[in-house]
Order: sequence, then structure tokens, then C-alpha cells
Amino acid sequence: MFVMENGVDYPLGARLDEAGCHFCVWAPQSDKVELCLFDEQEQELVRLALPGQRGQYRFGYVRGVRAGQRYGYRVHGTPQEGMLFDPDKLLIDPYARALSRATRWDDDLYQGDSAAMVAQSVVVDDAFDWQGIGKPGILPERVVLYETHVKGFTRQHPGVPEALRGTYLGVSHPLMIEHLLSLGVTSVQLMPVAAFMSEPRLEQLGLTNYWGYNPIAFFAPEPRYGAGEAVTEFKTMVRELHRAGLEVILDVVYNHTAESGADGPMLSLKGFDNAGYYAFETGAHGPDYHRHANVTGCGNSVNLDHPNSLRLVLDALRYWVTEMQVDGFRFDLAVTLAREAGEFDPMSAFFKALLADPVLARVRLIAEPWDIGPFGYRLGQFPSQWLEINDRYRDTVRAFWRGDAGKMGDFATRLAGSRDLFPKNWRSPHTSVNYLCYHDGFTLEDLVSYNQRHNQANGEDNRDGHGNNLSYNHGVEGPTLDPRVNNLRQQQKRNLIATLLLSQGTPHFLAGDEMGRSQLGNNNAYCQDNQISWVNWQLRPEDERLLAFTRQMMALRAESGVFANLQLSDDEWNGKATSCHSVNWYHPDGHQLTDQDWHAPMGQAFAMDIGMLTCGGERWYVLFNASDYDIQFRLPPPGEGLEWIQTIDTATNDGLPFLPDDIKRQVAVGRAHSLKLLERVALPAVALAKEGVVATPDVAAVLPTGSQFPLAG
Repeated sequence: MFVMENGVDYPLGARLDEAGCHFCVWAPQSDKVELCLFDEQEQELVRLALPGQRGQYRFGYVRGVRAGQRYGYRVHGTPQEGMLFDPDKLLIDPYARALSRATRWDDDLYQGDSAAMVAQSVVVDDAFDWQGIGKPGILPERVVLYETHVKGFTRQHPGVPEALRGTYLGVSHPLMIEHLLSLGVTSVQLMPVAAFMSEPRLEQLGLTNYWGYNPIAFFAPEPRYGAGEAVTEFKTMVRELHRAGLEVILDVVYNHTAESGADGPMLSLKGFDNAGYYAFETGAHGPDYHRHANVTGCGNSVNLDHPNSLRLVLDALRYWVTEMQVDGFRFDLAVTLAREAGEFDPMSAFFKALLADPVLARVRLIAEPWDIGPFGYRLGQFPSQWLEINDRYRDTVRAFWRGDAGKMGDFATRLAGSRDLFPKNWRSPHTSVNYLCYHDGFTLEDLVSYNQRHNQANGEDNRDGHGNNLSYNHGVEGPTLDPRVNNLRQQQKRNLIATLLLSQGTPHFLAGDEMGRSQLGNNNAYCQDNQISWVNWQLRPEDERLLAFTRQMMALRAESGVFANLQLSDDEWNGKATSCHSVNWYHPDGHQLTDQDWHAPMGQAFAMDIGMLTCGGERWYVLFNASDYDIQFRLPPPGEGLEWIQTIDTATNDGLPFLPDDIKRQVAVGRAHSLKLLERVALPAVALAKEGVVATPDVAAVLPTGSQFPLAG
């Protein structure tokens, strides 16, 4: 039935033609590589040695193979330092584009021959009807990221058909697209979708790796998220999101694999070339192959300092961009990818290869700019085309609104794009990925409801997860019926969301934060594939109000040329500034902030004046009051024919202003723990005539011109 021929040594993986399939693997030091073909009941049909060899590549061509054929490899070799050849272990093709099923750890099935435990690789036909739908091509200044989990996003949505809940097709269901569009996000950032496996320890505890940061195949979409055929359904999801104008960003994990350390399982890379794919601790005479380097905290670290590991990752990225049509990537523990000889190198081969690649150089690249290895915190040190996840933004904004004193200067710096970390003219104004909450940590609801983590369900005696969350429960730990506490919590969520969307940089939302999703205080729900992690679509009245407020703030940012894309005269990233934007910072009494004001130990209130230098253009005045007291803010003169109007007031239930302040007297009240947004607009013609004012265009704003906080402008 199957006839093996010599074949060719390019490309790696399995490639179909009219009569059969080419198979090629990289297996240096091996003596023999056997291709095992299986039927749909996972029974082995035939075992064929790859006859072709050129250098470290082994290959063959099998007539009669069609799309859907299941296969795996067994690699034979002479025992030697660093190599772990074991033909009893069925290996996943490192270039497999699909897997037959999910792979679940089983101690008994792994012993001896592992074929019953490990999923088979699947030959894939790439044909797909994209229906002429291309990529949205969203401008950097308009990007709003929305991080979600394929399963958790729709698992509890009553409007999604049950068969599609928790799947790729569920994500692109019309109801979900409607939610995303009405919210105003532009880019769906999916937590890992490449095939993964739960750690043996979790299986023994009756838990699972829900997040998916434990990959076993870099090219294959996770089968668990497919209602039927995962590859086709993933492409369908991408096509339909693109049709709606939404980008797809993948969270990718190339820093480690599920094979863990020296005592971990052999699933794929270990069996082909353990010494090449992974990094090792240094011994007395070179690498100590008994000790995998572990700068990831996951048992091993993929060694992109090796050309074939680098090739594997680049080929995977290129595949997701070209064949699967995704728009960009968020790189988990990205510092690991740029380590050479164990040290982070901003000129590493990985960075150079991406920059030089005509496909990858143009996609959205987002770094998690740290790992747990030596000198692993590298925020602000990635190449200029990269965006970076900014934990300094998270911590500062949380601390300011919690009421921590002395945070004004740092808070203003974060509002203005963190130019202390991402210098003007060197990094884009959108480099900073600003976030309040990420998948690892408290949700927004829990951030204002808990002082402590509550991770007992994870089976680690509440020792896992961040211990310092800069959270505040406002007097009661967890849910309460106290209306005073609940009202303040809602107000703080509005403060945080408004701040995020009024800040320079790229906003990042965690799915469900727009409508009060709670994880019951669990800030490390990686192993909770249940209602703790799934998005709850049964909304309370206060959740509906928060959702409406978030939509309003999103729309405000989308319509503004200032909050999304501030162009200062001394920042020429986008060429010479075409608009004369300005930022000024004020004390509540109306004077421009001095160095002494910025560093006042109890400073908790100030104003930001932002917009066009000419009074005829867009201009806003934002009042920040993180104190426990109402504060009167004196407003700068708006200019002739102009007035200040209130747009947002987080002190109200819906964030819309009521009980107007005496704006005519150029005074506005910032309530305790609130943000107020004022917009400068032209007076109505009737009012102008009544006051005897002649409106003139482009009248210079009557504003003082004192010193500005050096890091904030």
C-alpha cells in the first residue's frame, strides 16, 4: 500500500503532492529514523526507515499517503553525551501541522512504548478558501489589544451553540464578533493555541494546564479547541475575524517545551537532538548535559543560539503568518529567545533574523521583556520595532489609584508613554503595552476586591502566584453586600479603565474586565479549567454599567487624535510633527507643577492639560484625585468663544457627569477617588451673541508656560 522512495531534503516536515508525501526531519547523530504510519484507530500500519540522508537531515517520499494520514517517528542512535535516543518513544514531528488528538500525560502509558500516550502527527492539506479576505492592517495608534482564552471566552456564553462553545469557531461566532466590535477593541490576542500538554504534576493532582504555556508542537493548533478539524477551523476563525476588521495576535511559547528537564518526558525535540535544541548549565568541561538550563522556570530552555533551533522557531512564525494568516505575536518570556551563551543580547541572532525576514519584519511583535534567569529583566531594551509589555505601567497606575502617596510623578510619566523607558525618537510612542491586568494576576474585579491572593484550589497551599499585587479590598475581603464598599470598587474600576484609555501607548485589556469578571481572588489560575477561569456572561446591573462605560471610553479614544497619538514637537518618530500637541501639568490651585510639587510626599491630586496649542483644536483637561477628599480644581481660561464641558466623571454610577460644577467660574470639583475629563469646545452661537463675544478661529490659548515634568512630556 505504501511505497518508500528516497525523496528530497527540503522542506522539513510533511509536504503533500499528487501522488504521496515528502517527509524530512533534522536528526543529527542518529543512526536510523523510522517513519511510523497509523490508522484512525491509532493502530500502527507500517514502519519505514527514511532512506535519504544529506548531512544531518533524513528524508523519504511515501507514495499513497493522503491528507489526514497519521504518523510519528522513532529515532535510533548510539548512546553519547547529550543525546537521548530511545526508539521506544514515538516522537511528534517538530514540524507537524496538526495532531490527531490532545496529548495527556499518563505514567503507565508512557512506560516502555509511548505510542498509546502521545498524539500522532497528521499530514495536512493546506488548501483553504479565504474568500478574498485580507488582513485588516490596523494603524499602530489605533491598536487596542484584547487578551482572551479560546476555551474560556465562549465556554459559558448562552448564545453560542453548545457544540461551538470553547472552540475556534466559538471565538468567531457572530455574537462574539459583535461584542468585540461594540467594545471597540481592534486586536484579539489569543493565549497559546499551539498544541500543549499538562505537566505530570498537575495530572497527578487532578488539575490541568488550562493556559497552555507548555508546548509540544510549535506549528499545530491545539486539537482541544476544534469542534472537528482544528486547522480548518482555526483558519475559519481568522478569516471571520479579519472580515470584521479584527486582527489576530498569537501568544507564542518558544522559550521552553513540555519535555522539562533531564528527568522529563521525551515527546519530540529531545528524541531528535537533545543537545542542540536545549540550553544547558555550564560544567567543568563545557555543557553539563545532565542539567538543563532553566531560565524559564519550566524545567528547560530552548536554545535559539543554535541555528537549527532558530530555524524551527522562524519557520513556525512564518507558517502562522503566511498559511494561517495571523497578524502578530506576543512572545512569552522573550528574553530567553535572545540569550546567547546564556546572556541576553539585544543584537542576538533571533532579533537580526526577524528584522531581516521580509515576512516577519512587518508583523506586530510584542515582548514579555523578562525571564527568571540572571539579569533577566530587560524592559525597554528590545529592538525599536518591538512593543513591550510594561509592568511599570501596571504597578504605578495600581499604586496611584490605591492611594499610595508620592506616586504623582511616576504616574504622569506612565500617562505620557513611559518615555523614561522608551526614549523619544528611538522608540515609537506606541511601544509601551499598557495594562491593568494580564492572564497571570488578578482580574480587574479582584484587584479592587482582595488584599491577598486566594489560590488554594491550585494545590500549592496558596504559595503560588504574585504575593504583592498592589490591590485593595476597600475594607472587606472578597464579595460583600455593603453598598458603600461596592460603590467605591465600581468607581475604582472606572478610574483604572479611564486611565488606561487616556494613556499614551498601546492599551491591553484582559477579557471580562470590561464586565466585572472575577476569579474569586485566584491570581494564578493557570490550572483552573472551570468557572474560576471562564468568562461569565451573566451580568449584574453594575456589570452592564461598567461595560457601557468601557465602550464609551473606547469610543472617546478612537475619536481622539491626542489620546491615541500624541505628537510632541520634540518627538520625531513619525517624521516632523504635523500637529502642535502639548502636555501641561497643573496643581489643583491652577499653577503649573514644580519639581517640589512632583515630589511632594503626600501628593495625590493633579491635572493634565493635553491637546492642540491653538485653542481651535482638540484639547482636554483631566482631573486626577486619588485622595480621600473632594478637591476643587481651578481651570485654565479656555480662550475666547470657548468653554470647558464635562465629558466623564468616574464618581457617578455610569461615569457620566451630573450636578455640574461651576464651570463658568473656572472651577471643577474632583470627587474623592475619581477622574474627571473636561473637553474644550466652542460656545454655541446663541450664547456668544448673548454675551456679545465675537468668535475667532485659532485664538491662542491663554495658558501659563512654566516648566514641565521632564519625564512626562
